[in-house]
Amino acid sequence: MVQDSVILSLQNLTMRFGGLVAVREFSMDIRYGELVGLIGPNGAGKTTIFNMITGHYVPSEGRVLFEGRDITGLPPWKIARLGIARTFQNIRLCREMTALENVLISFHPRVRSTVFDALLPTPRYVREERWMRERGLELLAAVGLERWAHFRAGALPYGLQRRVEIARALATQPKLLLLDEPAAGMNPQEAQDLMGFILKIRETFGLTIFLIEHVMQVVMGICPRIRVIDFGVSIAEGTPEEIKRHPKVIEAYLGEEALRA
Repeated sequence: MVQDSVILSLQNLTMRFGGLVAVREFSMDIRYGELVGLIGPNGAGKTTIFNMITGHYVPSEGRVLFEGRDITGLPPWKIARLGIARTFQNIRLCREMTALENVLISFHPRVRSTVFDALLPTPRYVREERWMRERGLELLAAVGLERWAHFRAGALPYGLQRRVEIARALATQPKLLLLDEPAAGMNPQEAQDLMGFILKIRETFGLTIFLIEHVMQVVMGICPRIRVIDFGVSIAEGTPEEIKRHPKVIEAYLGEEALRA
């Protein structure tokens, strides 16, 4: 990896749904190690951009390059294997499973044991199961969730459920992590804790992070660079201070209260 080199390049991405243009000619480069925020009003096209990056949508026009490779239109599982992981606006945990079991789900695509191995069980199955559990507990410990490992995910406080979801994404060993509104539904203290959590995992796992967020406390507090879109079109980019004072951003999204923040 070359310092300051580009890990993700979005080139003139356009997404049409019939006659509706959700995203129009969106271009952006993200460099290794960056923590970049993407903000805009509801319906601006933010999640659509994430969906094009991760293969859930095939762009109508434009390209997605990851580490110099054109991944446009690849299926989500191939993109995940290349090193891109994501979370979603609505938490998608298996609520009746424990926090550890939710994390273990992400390890299964990398194991070689078959159903036959599991039924016997064979030494290979036993060995791989032991490895997954050990690695899963190590991962939960690394993100401060070790004491919650054996608690049912659905019974955990909302902020901890979000952390479990992020830990599950980390289990895929990503280079680039896409976080879609991780602070949604959190109270101010949970949002404050989340900020420290994101900064910690970025440092611990050497991640590049692309973040969609509506909670301005979070995005303004941890993202050195922020892109703003409105009606699927970029309208501004800059530091938090620059974004807070940008006339187009105030008009389209932040409101006059941003001037007093």
